[in-house]
Amino acid sequence: MGASDDLEVLARALFERQAWWIRALTWVRDAVMATVGVKSSRAIGAAAATRGSVIGYFPLLSKSAGELVVGEDDRHLDFRVANLLRTGAAGGRELVVVTVVHCHNRLGRTYLAVIAPFRRTILRANLERAVRVMEG
Repeated sequence: MGASDDLEVLARALFERQAWWIRALTWVRDAVMATVGVKSSRAIGAAAATRGSVIGYFPLLSKSAGELVVGEDDRHLDFRVANLLRTGAAGGRELVVVTVVHCHNRLGRTYLAVIAPFRRTILRANLERAVRVMEG
């Protein structure tokens, strides 16, 4: 069975079926960042749900045939995660995930420096998990 061509299905597989250790890291992030007044993942998701679609706890910002973007703006930084489905060099499909972060202040730069290694590891783990889920 092949993977889905629906970017929303793929994004949900990426962000809604997190491994236990990723959920634990998110809990730690929420607890630590609450001390400096940054929104928790739960608060981001709840606020986003009142405005429209949510994937994981990320607001769905745009969706087209080839690209789906989620993200959030906060006082310390703005971030976007773009999910792109394209045809690869060998003719197969590729899911490309790109993150963009704009830091507003020292808190944003510090936060990004601390989470950057985790972000890469988490994204890689989510991609691997999504492939397993989508291919059965």
